[in-house]
Amino acid sequence: MSQAEPKQRKLVSGASVPRFAAHVTFRFDAARDKWIVLAPERLFMPDEQAVAILKLADGSRSVDAIVDALAAVYSADRGEIAGDVIDIFQDMADKGVMTL
Repeated sequence: MSQAEPKQRKLVSGASVPRFAAHVTFRFDAARDKWIVLAPERLFMPDEQAVAILKLADGSRSVDAIVDALAAVYSADRGEIAGDVIDIFQDMADKGVMTL
């Protein structure tokens, strides 16, 4: 019996261009009055900070571009924002919700 090779974990970097996986929907749910990430047999309810980040994951912007946009809007430290952005995208990628 041969063993399947373990799946390689993709790490988020500034050059990564995150997008939701084809089977995932990110939308506002009026019934819950919240933004949700809906995947097969899974539902995520991101907090306000995560929603602001996820709204910018359009499949054309890099992580660095998303960080720059958020830093300009919130007049916050770019390094701190970058850490939060990378953490959120890495978590979502590890769960199979986002592709890089």
